[in-house]
Amino acid sequence: MNAFDELMNEARQQQTDPPARGFRLDRREFLKTLGGGLLVCLGPVGEFAQESGRRWQEHELPTELSAWIHIGADGQVKVFTGKVEVGQNIRTSLAQLVAEELRTPFDSIAMVMGDTDLTPWDMGTFGSRTTPTMGPQLRNMASAARDVLVKTAAARWNAEASTLTAADGKVTNPHTRESLTYGELTRGEELVENVPNDPPLTPAADWKIAGTPMRKVNGRDFVTGKHRYPSDIVRPEMLFGKVLRPQGFHASLTSVDTAEAEKVPTAKIVRDGDFIGVVADDLHSAEQALAAIHANWTVPPQSSNAELFATLKKGSTSEESRPEFASGSVPQAYAASDVKLDQHYTVQYIAHTPLEPRAAVAEWSGDKLTVWTGTQRPFAVRDELCEAFHLPAKQVRVIQPDMGSGYGGKHTGEAAVEAARLAKAAGKPVKVIWTREEEFTWAYFRPAAYIEVRSGTRRDGTMASWEFHNYNSGSAAIQTLYNVPNQLIQFHSSDSPLRQGSYRSLAAAANHFAREVHMSEIAFALGLDSLQFRLKNLTDPRLRAVFEAAADKFRWGRSRPEEEHGFGVAGGFDKGDYVAACVEVEVTPEKKIKLVRVVEAWECGAIVNPDGLRNQVMGACVQAIGGAMFEAIQFKDGRILNPHLAEYRVPRFSDIPEIEVVLIDRKDLPSSGAGETGLVALAPAISNAVFSATGVRLRSMPMAPPRAIPGDEPPRFQS
Repeated sequence: MNAFDELMNEARQQQTDPPARGFRLDRREFLKTLGGGLLVCLGPVGEFAQESGRRWQEHELPTELSAWIHIGADGQVKVFTGKVEVGQNIRTSLAQLVAEELRTPFDSIAMVMGDTDLTPWDMGTFGSRTTPTMGPQLRNMASAARDVLVKTAAARWNAEASTLTAADGKVTNPHTRESLTYGELTRGEELVENVPNDPPLTPAADWKIAGTPMRKVNGRDFVTGKHRYPSDIVRPEMLFGKVLRPQGFHASLTSVDTAEAEKVPTAKIVRDGDFIGVVADDLHSAEQALAAIHANWTVPPQSSNAELFATLKKGSTSEESRPEFASGSVPQAYAASDVKLDQHYTVQYIAHTPLEPRAAVAEWSGDKLTVWTGTQRPFAVRDELCEAFHLPAKQVRVIQPDMGSGYGGKHTGEAAVEAARLAKAAGKPVKVIWTREEEFTWAYFRPAAYIEVRSGTRRDGTMASWEFHNYNSGSAAIQTLYNVPNQLIQFHSSDSPLRQGSYRSLAAAANHFAREVHMSEIAFALGLDSLQFRLKNLTDPRLRAVFEAAADKFRWGRSRPEEEHGFGVAGGFDKGDYVAACVEVEVTPEKKIKLVRVVEAWECGAIVNPDGLRNQVMGACVQAIGGAMFEAIQFKDGRILNPHLAEYRVPRFSDIPEIEVVLIDRKDLPSSGAGETGLVALAPAISNAVFSATGVRLRSMPMAPPRAIPGDEPPRFQS
């Protein structure tokens, strides 16, 4: 599978709608927007270049990528990308890469991100693809821009370009000691250049700005409250909007009475078929009017948690599925094995629970629609708006202010469409902010999973057969890197009772949970140490390296757990990243689990920003605790039963153990993204540690679900 096909497969797993045909600003209008300076235009680079003539769904990838870098007369550099900042700090790391190749100070870089009128079309920010795809893209452009600047200076001085140097935002002639700043080179000129597809790039070993710790761009604004999130956007004469929600999933509206709502001062009722909304001068009035609407709905019978996993397996389409991977003869190898294990593992639906629920502000100016919203896919949201209002792309602009997290949950534009519908009816800008209950109920969830694993192992500890079936959650990281000559690995799609979609790490978390818990079960059955059993069956050097690094830091095998404590280990891979975790837990006689210590080793090629990466890994560990321990959506009869944080348990400060991160910097390898893989090893390591402490094997996530509205103490696991 080539890079383009991998990207397409990733997009399909994210379960996003296909984008419509994109739009690029007229070059003259774009220059008018930017003012004078240097505009660098490149032909396609990286994986997009390899397939620039191909189509993805209805979107034809551009044959030329233009207007990525603009150098102003003051020497300030604007860099344009359709990628967005969601809290993962790519605004900083991408700026580092540009500054490195352009040879300009880091603080001269300003990233313009996620604006469909200003940035080139982009599929979206997902799948840990920003660093491995947009990183090389911008590095190529920055290198090319530097070359143009050097040639411009050479022409002015009548010198050989090869004798000049570019550094610190200026070009210097070492022989004459003359220098010109980048701003002086571009002042009063609008240069449009076509440059080679593969300009020379700086090896990671020679990086001076990239590869070093760098504070988060605009970090002070976030700490002080100066930054404006999508929910903070204010427009002149703006109204506040609310939308009437059904009483359950798949409900149909049978009657509605808006008489009382119409009496609320400043409130206006908007109805379009089954879409019913309210706009008002202030949020309180909009909420008051919404509460005064009397609506009756018919909710069809639907399933609940009680029959979830039977529903997933029964509703699978296994007869239409092809194995993800098959080798050898699994039945024969299994029958001949000395140790046979056959187990199943389950993973519940969980919510994304972003810091900022969905929010959007929509404004119509004639037939031009502008929407400010929090989304990981601005161009896809633009396409949704185009479809909803039958508009060409040039009449819709989507702007994404850096938003309050997404975790894969903000690929779609529900709030944007709602705000635009209300604004069109009201004739004024409208802001829509979902409540926490709306976010829990009407957003999509991380898919639940039912996974069956059957393994056969020889008495000497070598694996002979491996059969793995995932029902519903997906095929991300479904293959094993352990050495098994006979394998059958298969994903079976299912009819999901709840709306589901992308979540940080996709199905990799579920697949790793089942695989890594099962590996420890095999090791126990053989009487072998869990780590040594893994290494005995593993030749992949990168996965071995993170296992060894985590174990060394944790002192695995050199220390013993205290009474009521247990140690667990697990490892994994995804998106070109490799991770291993060692965990210590304490389990009290009351079956309360407390995480004591986590060591996570990480390798993702050449590290662009060590501080940013460390923060990503630690954040992933914290988020993984929720799904591993207690997060689960409860549902019945088309309704979510725990749609508030008072009932839906997320990690708290008291849940967080000591977390140590070991980074392996492989400057000899390309940089890969670090957004997702950090989640996959923690849950199985916790399960394995609980078994070490208690002898009880936990095969379901969450492992310690709250039995009621939780208090401050850790939930108990259920054996």
